[in-house]
Amino acid sequence: MSQAAVNTSSLPLEIRAKLAELELELSEGDITQKGFEKKRARLLAPYAQQQQQQHQRQEQLRQELQRQQHQNQQRQQQQRQSGQQGRHAGSGSSGSGHGNERQSQAQRRRDRRRGRHDHRDERYRSDIHAEAVQQALAQHSKRNRVPVMPMPSKRQSLVLNNPVMDTPTDTSSDDESIHSGRLSTSSPEHASRQPSGLTKNSAGGSRSSVSSQSTTTSGAQGAPGGIYSIADVLQDSLPSSSQNKTQQLPPDVTSPSVASQTFRMDRTIDRRHRPQPKPQQPEDENVPVHGKVSAKIQQLLNTLKRPKRKPLREFFVDEEEELEAKEVDPNAPKAEGPVISPAVGESLAIPSGLPRNLEAAVQRYGSASYKATVITALDATGKHSITLTYGKLLSRMQKIAFSLLNKVGQKEPAIRPGDRVALVYPNSDPISFMCAFYGCLYAGVVPVPIEVPLTRKDAGSQQIGFLLGSCGVSVALTSEACLKGLPKGPSGEVAQFKGWPRLTWFVTEHLSKPAKDWMPPPRLSDEQTAYIEYTTAKDGSVMGVTVNRGAMLCHCRTLTAACNYTEGEIIVNVLDFKRDVGLWHSILTSVFNGMHVVFVPYSLMKVNPTSWLHMVTRFKATCATVKSRDMHWALVAQKDQKDINLSSLRMLLVADGANPWSLSSCDAFLNVFQNKGLKPEAICPTASSAEALTVAVRRPGRTGGQGTGRGVLSMSGLSYGVVRVDTEDKLTSLILQDVGTVMPGAVAVIVKVDNAPGLCKTDEVGEICVASGAIGVGYFGLQGLSNNTFKIQPLASDGKPMAEQTFVRTGLLGFLGPGGMIFVVGKVDGLMNISGRRHNTDDIIATVLAVEPMKFIYRGRIAVFSIKVLKDERIVIIAEQRPDSSEEDSFQWMSRVLQAIDSIHQVGVYCLLLVPANSLPKTPLGGIHLWETKQRFMEGSLHPCNVLMCPHTCVTNLPKPRQKHPVGPSSVMVGNLVQGRRIAGAQGRDIGTLDGDDEQYRKGFSSLRLSGKQHIPSDPIESTGKTHQFLSEILQWRAATTPEEVLYSQLNAKGGGAGAVSCMQLHKRAERIGCLLLEKGKINTGDHVALIFTPGIDLIAAVYGCFYVGAVPVPVRPPHHQNIATTLPTVKMIVDVSKSVAVLTMGTMLKLLKSKEAASAIDVKSWPVLLDCDDTPRKKLSSIYRAPTPEMLAYLDFSVSTTGMLAGIKMSHSAASNLSRSLKLQAELYPSRTIALCLDPFCGLGFVLWCLVGVYAGHHTILIPPADVEANPSLWLMAVSQNKVRDVFCSYGVIEISTKGLGGSTASLRAKGVNLSGVRTCVVVAEERPRINLCNSFSKLFKDVGLSPRAVSTTFGCRVNVAVCCQGTSGPDPTSVFVDMRALRNDRVTLVEKGSPHSLCLMESGKILPGVKVVIANPETKGQCGDSHLGEIWVSSPHSASGYFTIYGDESLQNDHFSASLTTGDTTAVYSRTGYLGFLRQTDLTNHAGEYHDALYIVGSLDETLMLRGMRYHPIDIENSVLRCHKNICECAVFTWTNLLVVVVELEGPENEALDLIPLVTNVVLEEHYLIVGVVVVVDPGVIPINSRGEKQRMHLRDGFLADQLDPIYVAYNM
Repeated sequence: MSQAAVNTSSLPLEIRAKLAELELELSEGDITQKGFEKKRARLLAPYAQQQQQQHQRQEQLRQELQRQQHQNQQRQQQQRQSGQQGRHAGSGSSGSGHGNERQSQAQRRRDRRRGRHDHRDERYRSDIHAEAVQQALAQHSKRNRVPVMPMPSKRQSLVLNNPVMDTPTDTSSDDESIHSGRLSTSSPEHASRQPSGLTKNSAGGSRSSVSSQSTTTSGAQGAPGGIYSIADVLQDSLPSSSQNKTQQLPPDVTSPSVASQTFRMDRTIDRRHRPQPKPQQPEDENVPVHGKVSAKIQQLLNTLKRPKRKPLREFFVDEEEELEAKEVDPNAPKAEGPVISPAVGESLAIPSGLPRNLEAAVQRYGSASYKATVITALDATGKHSITLTYGKLLSRMQKIAFSLLNKVGQKEPAIRPGDRVALVYPNSDPISFMCAFYGCLYAGVVPVPIEVPLTRKDAGSQQIGFLLGSCGVSVALTSEACLKGLPKGPSGEVAQFKGWPRLTWFVTEHLSKPAKDWMPPPRLSDEQTAYIEYTTAKDGSVMGVTVNRGAMLCHCRTLTAACNYTEGEIIVNVLDFKRDVGLWHSILTSVFNGMHVVFVPYSLMKVNPTSWLHMVTRFKATCATVKSRDMHWALVAQKDQKDINLSSLRMLLVADGANPWSLSSCDAFLNVFQNKGLKPEAICPTASSAEALTVAVRRPGRTGGQGTGRGVLSMSGLSYGVVRVDTEDKLTSLILQDVGTVMPGAVAVIVKVDNAPGLCKTDEVGEICVASGAIGVGYFGLQGLSNNTFKIQPLASDGKPMAEQTFVRTGLLGFLGPGGMIFVVGKVDGLMNISGRRHNTDDIIATVLAVEPMKFIYRGRIAVFSIKVLKDERIVIIAEQRPDSSEEDSFQWMSRVLQAIDSIHQVGVYCLLLVPANSLPKTPLGGIHLWETKQRFMEGSLHPCNVLMCPHTCVTNLPKPRQKHPVGPSSVMVGNLVQGRRIAGAQGRDIGTLDGDDEQYRKGFSSLRLSGKQHIPSDPIESTGKTHQFLSEILQWRAATTPEEVLYSQLNAKGGGAGAVSCMQLHKRAERIGCLLLEKGKINTGDHVALIFTPGIDLIAAVYGCFYVGAVPVPVRPPHHQNIATTLPTVKMIVDVSKSVAVLTMGTMLKLLKSKEAASAIDVKSWPVLLDCDDTPRKKLSSIYRAPTPEMLAYLDFSVSTTGMLAGIKMSHSAASNLSRSLKLQAELYPSRTIALCLDPFCGLGFVLWCLVGVYAGHHTILIPPADVEANPSLWLMAVSQNKVRDVFCSYGVIEISTKGLGGSTASLRAKGVNLSGVRTCVVVAEERPRINLCNSFSKLFKDVGLSPRAVSTTFGCRVNVAVCCQGTSGPDPTSVFVDMRALRNDRVTLVEKGSPHSLCLMESGKILPGVKVVIANPETKGQCGDSHLGEIWVSSPHSASGYFTIYGDESLQNDHFSASLTTGDTTAVYSRTGYLGFLRQTDLTNHAGEYHDALYIVGSLDETLMLRGMRYHPIDIENSVLRCHKNICECAVFTWTNLLVVVVELEGPENEALDLIPLVTNVVLEEHYLIVGVVVVVDPGVIPINSRGEKQRMHLRDGFLADQLDPIYVAYNM
């Protein structure tokens, strides 16, 4: 056995992964064919001999199965011949002898076979199709398999708490059981195979024209029981990863220093940090994986490495209309025949003696044959004691008509002839319904039969209410028993159903006789409406088909002629008598001919499926109206019934005979009951629709030229809309039976489904259209839809109408066969147009049910529909899962379904869902409500227990990945100039050298020096010529000139004062802390001191205490007291990285650091010197340190970026002073002002505003710790109102807490006196794109308490420059623009109008600060961009950071970030690279100097962008889309891992709703971003880490996911 023949499916996972890597290298050209074969042979050598032996055993088993199949075929042929001999000898139960003996033997064999196959549902089975499915699966099992497809990961609690509804029976339960079971691999024997193609069976037999073969239910031989088989679907249809072969892996962030740390779930504190990122390495098979999650991702990657069968488009598509363009397959079959000729039915010969109308029929038979029975209704026990005679029908009809016209209107507006009334009767009460229906006809009132509403929230009930409202229905007729069963309100009246008009309920029983002088209204004309029958469109809308009196009468006459009905005949009806075939035959035509109808209710059918057969036998009925499901039920239960005789039955009308899959039930029923007297020519399938009434019916008893027709057609050809006879490949064949010829007096044509109704060709499938006197006249109240359906004129090949006659669309797809026979292949409503091919939902269901579903799902509980995603339809399959099936077995079955559909239909399934038993929405008769199911799927309210998404398989119309062409920066610059685009550059106003208090500053220092205070330094102007270079000097000066002026006030959680400090008090506290550092800390000049304080005044005093002694303060966020074990290592890391020689803290924090809990995480002895600021000496400093130069280091600022990088920057004294000065000028911060701060003071602009600017500008600052706001959200708003603060600085976290916590409390705030009308600016401090939705929500929410909508604005800063923009008080208001997201992905900026598709609203990030110069540069070429380009923001400013501080010094990184130069434009200037992408736009507004204002818009962090498909995506855009897709998604984060897009969503709801999110997340990302989600992770709220600035830590989230630390509710791996 060669290595090429080795079955790789049974190999170990690591071997299969290496084989997939080899195949990928070969497909990408990285290895030669010879090298590939050599390496593959080396890998497979140990397994070749072992699998050769297995192959031999399998081959022997296959030959044995073929021999058994051949023997079975011979036995079937013998049985068939014997059965025919028995039937010739005698019929029905009188037959005996050898034929019956053979038949009984065959029956016993079938019973044994049925027992072996667990009594499988054979209702709509097709042996040939089931056999084809099994052969397709066998072919899949013989191929070399792709790597294992990972099973979804599900939390154990989700498995245990999965709700299980009442388990339904494994049968269909609805008139719409076309969606019930379809196929089976075991069945009664069939006739031998006839010649393929369209044939005419003159014998009229309904035996199958294709023989069945014995098939196994265990699938293909050799198929292992594992779950890897799901990957077979993808081996020819998944995207090649060659497009991304150069893509590098993300850096490994699980370094030894942090790998052992537990992943925290706290949302408010920084998580683990990386001291230094590891260099990126090319992808290879040795990349380490982390835990089982990473192993599953690797399995998914290996699975997705197979190339797609359909390649991506060869051009980049960016416009919606271009995306909608379908690829035309050049090899697709096309119609070749001539244009079809209309099929004309025979002339309508009306039998003599028929009544002139239906009312006259009731009067005739009610008078002449008043004792004759018109209805025999069986009860739930099967007794037929309830009858109605024609005399009683006449009497009740007159009573109801009289009451409608004279009594109902006593309290309500009177009912007049022509008004519409609803008929609400259960399916078990045909007598009341018939009396009410004819009473309405007699009174000239229009009946509207509807189903009985069981609850106030029935599926589709709202659409029924819309129909009633549009028809103007105000009265509902019902029975007394039905009225008692309706839902009642608190007052005892019938509840108001959702969407229904207010109805008057009228009981039609126990009515008084009409007055003797009462005369019925005069007979209405034939154009008047007789009744309205409801029908449901594909979109779920309910419409009322209007049938006038002339059409109703003509239809009854047509059915009488076609079915040969005569007076006194007995007909057994199992169908719903309120609509469709059941109404037409059992209520209308039966009375028209004076027939006797036996009604078998659905409730009895569930208990005794053969009850209708017993009624045929008992009453010797000549006709019966059933569905395929009723025939199937009879087959299942008939083995115990011996007294059935169907010899009297001349017509068995199959109402759903138009369903192609009903053929098998007809054949099986005939084979079983032919020895019970059933005649082959008695089976009469019919085709019908609500719009065209009866379209065609096979005439009973007709043989010879009017015999039956069969066709073996190619499913592939049908998907292209053409008829092709299938003679060779039976895997994709579909066997059809005819539904008879056109009705008498009617004309039928086939027109094209799409666009204009042109006539089809003879070998082309189209919609059947009918012209007749017995059709509906329109949809009530919907003239436009009526014209498009009921008044079409088929167009000839020249584009002109074929005739003046108008036709009605039937909604049936089919073609005309030989002799004018009509063949139906499906319904228009069930049509799914996928990539230019048509697939029918019934065909898909048939294939699904051929994959041994009995162990896993309920056969009658399957819904198939299509949804539109990315401009094409996608197949969705939903089934109810059995509660006893395991996760692995269900997943394996789902994988086999995908294989089968791919093989049989050559189409991929987009989504396959399994829901708990009995949880799908039902119709009133218990079947699946398809539209409601689809609606719940789109809303995410189905609550599935298993889901499998396959977007990689079926989404083939994605745009081609963008190919970047190398263009030099000089060329870009020239192009911008030639096109007249402005070069992107802007700057703030000049920072200046003096402000209003500088003169006072000089005079103050001079007077202090003359007074002899030696610790005050000399005037800095005399020594340096510059002012305000050291913040420590400014504090000393303020302490000397305005000692009692309060600088800071701190509030507690209750709103009271927690402390205040004046200039002198702050100066003295700083001196004492300086003494502490010198005496106990032994601090030298330039030493680093870590400051671990909670937000407050102590932190400010500690900073200036360090300044006073020449130490460098390092503010550090304190550990969280509720999660010390996780947060304390981060604190220790910053202390170590900053090389701090001492830790200065407060008493309470010192106790926390020395506690047992802290000691278990960090050894107390490993800390540097710990100093308590509460234990300061009462001394003054002998001298206050003054740095020799302002460029010396002032403080270190450490922060964790959103990418997980722990970065410390160096801030000089000059930068700190210039930054304070710039903020003072921009925000107009003067000593007379009061501002409020509600943000964390540990890094960035928060630290500057909290500790530096207040001392520099001298204004009063109210400090509000954010932790207190969490406990009391209204704290900061009340403080701002009470202190009449004009300028507020806060964080996004505070804004979000206020928006969510105070959403319904604005009235109470106003009652408490909160007034925000004095707030001039509310500035949100951030280092990200402005969250415009949150800001707008905050503004709108608090406008009721006076907040101006213009007040809220944002800042922008980053690591290299903590403050680039800040909204000023005198500048123009913040502006917003709408840009095209598709252009942003390609680094372009295109402005669009509000509401445009793919538009994104961006808000300006404040005004550029004084002294700051901004340019937009290409991050790769470093050339200056134009206004129309998206680029990196570079800044030049005196307050930029000096550089990074890290123990891992990287000079190249330092120079690149802090000393960058442009390659075009001003190449001499030195800039700092912010690492953020943005653009500049010149607005129509003017600044203080009268110049046009330049607005800076931040788009996102460059490090966080996702390079997918050659385009640049920003995570926030994808996350915003995901947040909008479901109400229970409270937070979202995305990241990539090995080229897979991973979406993590937080579920705010029960765990059983987790799987609802998977399809919605996949859909919205595909629709809005043209991206396929690889992995969807559903977690609990609070799992996504968020830092103090409200920014998501996506890389920390990625690390936790890969290390299996998230404890996800569900992880879905999309194929």
